[in-house]
Amino acid sequence: DRERTQAMFSSLEARAEGGDATALRDLAIVELFYSSGLRLSELTGLNLLDLDLLSDQLKVRGKGGKERLVPLGRQAGRVMLRYLDAREELARRRGADRAAVFLNPRGKRLTPRSVQRLVHRALDAVGGDGLKTHSLRHTFATHLLDAGADLRAVQELLGHASLSTTQIYTHTSVER
Repeated sequence: DRERTQAMFSSLEARAEGGDATALRDLAIVELFYSSGLRLSELTGLNLLDLDLLSDQLKVRGKGGKERLVPLGRQAGRVMLRYLDAREELARRRGADRAAVFLNPRGKRLTPRSVQRLVHRALDAVGGDGLKTHSLRHTFATHLLDAGADLRAVQELLGHASLSTTQIYTHTSVER
C-alpha cells in the first residue's frame, strides 16, 4: 500500500511541476487527505479562513457541525502554499467563490463528486482499482497506528465521537 501511495504522489507531483493550477490543486487535495485524514465533506467545505499555514493547522467542520483543529503535515503545507499561489488564476474568474479553498476551472467550489473523480483518477493511474477517496483517510489512520500512535490521538485527529469507530483501523494495523 505504501508503494502505491508513493507512486500516486510521484505521478501527481510530476503533473504539478509546471505550476498548473488544477494539477497543484489535485496534489494539494491528495496531500490533505493523506496527511490530515480529512473526510470528503470536510475537505470540500474548507474556506481560506480555515487555513493557518503559519501554525500548520486547519479548522474543519466534521459530522454534526463539530469543529476541530487538524495538524497539517510539512509536505502538505508546502504543497498548499504552491497551490494557493496558483489558485489566484482560478479565483479571477467572474463569479468565483472567493472563500473556498478548492476551486474548479470556472472558479466555483469543488463538489464532493468532482473530488471523488479526481482522487479515483489518481488512484487508478497507479493500479489502485477499487480504492476510494475514503481509502486515503483509512491509510492515514493505519500508517499512524503502524508507527505507534496512540489510539485516542488517532480518534481525535479523525474526529470520531466514539473510540469503537477508530478501533476498526486497529484490525488492519494488528494484521500487519
